[in-house]
Amino acid sequence: MQKITAIEPQKNRNRLNIYLDGTFAFGLARITAAWLKVGDSLSAEKIASLQAEDARERALQQALLFLSYRPRSEKEIRQNLSKHEIPAEIIEDTLERLRADGLANDDKFARIWVENRNTFRPRSRRVLTMELRQKGLADEAVQSAVAEVDDQALAYTSAQKRAGRFKSLEWNEFRKKLSEYLARRGFSYAVIAPVVSQIWNETHADNKYFEDHEDMT
Repeated sequence: MQKITAIEPQKNRNRLNIYLDGTFAFGLARITAAWLKVGDSLSAEKIASLQAEDARERALQQALLFLSYRPRSEKEIRQNLSKHEIPAEIIEDTLERLRADGLANDDKFARIWVENRNTFRPRSRRVLTMELRQKGLADEAVQSAVAEVDDQALAYTSAQKRAGRFKSLEWNEFRKKLSEYLARRGFSYAVIAPVVSQIWNETHADNKYFEDHEDMT
């Protein structure tokens, strides 16, 4: 048995240094050390238990910090915890805790990802599918999330926002610039061509419509 001779705060106020028999032994999260006091005697088994609990708490806090910026897939959480040298078994334990609290849910993550993309940075269904697979999501979650993605509507919305920059251009240059913009977002030619023509007609309503142009290719 070893006796706790001092408990001192670290620079990180959420952690404490534990001294046993006058010597620094290990650090613990405050929540893990909450019931410890100077004078307590600790067995080797109790010390191991405290350190294991602290490792789980450290992993959980790191995961919560990582999730505080935006939702993450389980693969992203695993990678982040691995980067911080969290053991594999503790990573899995942390993910179980996050799932139980609804903080790790790949189906929900996939839906949020698609909704955010559609609202702020529209991408084609093909690109969204690729992005979600890169984040480690299962095909079922991916397909469910992109099932209602309308490439035509998204391409039109995206083109509308961009077309103002090209309004002064002639048709051929307008078509080239806007088509390239949509192509970089993963939309196919079959989607791009009619959308670009529609946007041209709408932004040049005071001129002849595109269909009246002799050069339509």
